[in-house]
Order: sequence, then structure tokens, then C-alpha cells
Amino acid sequence: MDSQNVKQRTRDTVDEPNTIVGKNNSKNVRFRREKRVAMAQRGIRSLAIAVAIPLSLALCNVYFFGSTKGYGTSSSRSLSKPFWFPPLWALHMTCVTSSFLMGLSAWLVWAEGGFHRNPTALYLYLTQLGLSLAWDPIVFRMSAPWVGLLVCLATFGALVGCSRQFKEVNPIAGNLVMPCLAWASFLAFVNLKLLFL
Repeated sequence: MDSQNVKQRTRDTVDEPNTIVGKNNSKNVRFRREKRVAMAQRGIRSLAIAVAIPLSLALCNVYFFGSTKGYGTSSSRSLSKPFWFPPLWALHMTCVTSSFLMGLSAWLVWAEGGFHRNPTALYLYLTQLGLSLAWDPIVFRMSAPWVGLLVCLATFGALVGCSRQFKEVNPIAGNLVMPCLAWASFLAFVNLKLLFL
């Protein structure tokens, strides 16, 4: 009976806000809550930046270089274009989506500290970003499908490296790269077909 009273008294003093222990505990809880809110706000801000930069670069790339000059728009080319060729708007939309997914996966790796521990992942990501941004001007402005095919193959290689490096840090980030891999391989087939149109 006396031991139950002692346990009850200690619980009352810890939980009671008027005691010194209770005041310190409520301050600690409030401090931890404020710290979590501040971390969440920083996380949302960094996520927005990590996604907005590659997304805005891809949108600018589509706006400035996304003409139809090298995509088989003349009347003789459009007749021989295969049925599985995506329309130009779908091609650009998927390129922008791929940039979004890569930005999100890069942020997941960055949030885990993966770029600091393994800078190769950062180099592969930046290589992939640069190559994917170079594809539009090469294919659409310069009408160079051979060079575009080489850029697609190099992008695919960089994406394979990203997938492996990202998966070591965060499996979800590695899985987010998979649709981008599929898109890069499809672009390589489109580029290959552009060579023979």
C-alpha cells in the first residue's frame, strides 16, 4: 500500500505543471515541438527548391528549344512516322515529369546526407541533369539525331548510376529513378527511329 502511494506521488509531481519538474517538462515538450516545426518548415523549403530548380530548367528548355524542327514535321516525314511516336506535347510533358522525379529523388538522397557521404551520387545526378537538358536543343534545334542518340545513351548510363547510388542511401529514391530510366530508353528508341526517317 505504501509503495503504491509513493509511485502515485512521484507521478503527480512530474505531471503537475505547478512544480519545478513539471514546468521543466512542459518547457522541454514545447521546445521539442517548436524544433520539429522548424525542421519541417526547412524540409518543405528545401524540397521545394530541390524540385523547382530542375523543373524550371526543364520548362525553360521546352520553351526555348522545344520546336518541331527535328521531330519529323515535314509532310514526307510525318507520313512515315510510326504509330508509337508520342506527340510533341506528350514528349515534353514526360521530360518535365522525369525532371520532377529526379529532383524529388535527389532531395531524398540529400535529406539522408547521401551527397555528403558519397559525392559520386551528386556527380551522377548533375551529369544526368545536364545531359537531359542537352537533348532538346540537339534533337529539335540542331536536328542531329546521331548526337541525340549518344546523349540518350549517356543519360541512360548516368541514370543507372544514379539508381544504384540512390538506392544505397534511400530505396525509395532509387525506385523513383526507374520511370526515368524507362523514359530514357524510350527516347533512345525514338532517336533511333528519327535517324531512319
